[in-house]
Amino acid sequence: MVIRPEQPADIERIRALTLNAFVNQAQSNHTEHRIIDRLRETHALAISLLAEVDGEIVGHIAFSEVDISDSSTGWYGLGPLSVLPAMQRKGIGRALVEAGLKELRKRGAQGCLLLGNPSFYRRFGFANNPDLLLAEFPQEHFLALSLTGENARGVVTYHPSFFNNC
Repeated sequence: MVIRPEQPADIERIRALTLNAFVNQAQSNHTEHRIIDRLRETHALAISLLAEVDGEIVGHIAFSEVDISDSSTGWYGLGPLSVLPAMQRKGIGRALVEAGLKELRKRGAQGCLLLGNPSFYRRFGFANNPDLLLAEFPQEHFLALSLTGENARGVVTYHPSFFNNC
């Protein structure tokens, strides 16, 4: 498996992968591919990594900056994370998360937030932080990881791409 940054020639394949990865996910509103497109179009897609096996894109992860009401900076939202259904449970998602967090650390990021499955993301150090709130979403699925030991507190706002034009 090779993990690398996305290139312009990958965009259509990332879109197809993301659609395929979420097609049978009941908790999805099936707009993840549009979120990535809008993040890219608005230059808000801070990190976009893909996993390839034998030249085929089998996974993708996106990171974008978030706003926190306490004016903390350097915090990023992880997501969407997409892995082809036939390739799930083979370590691809884990490898993408680890590579993305490594890149965030290299960039001097303060922390990372996500809305996701706690049992998957806890292995990377993510935990629920009651001092950080994401309105209208279940608190138990909203997880944070400080990369510096400094915690933020307040209401988190994701880029409008997560909500507009989707």
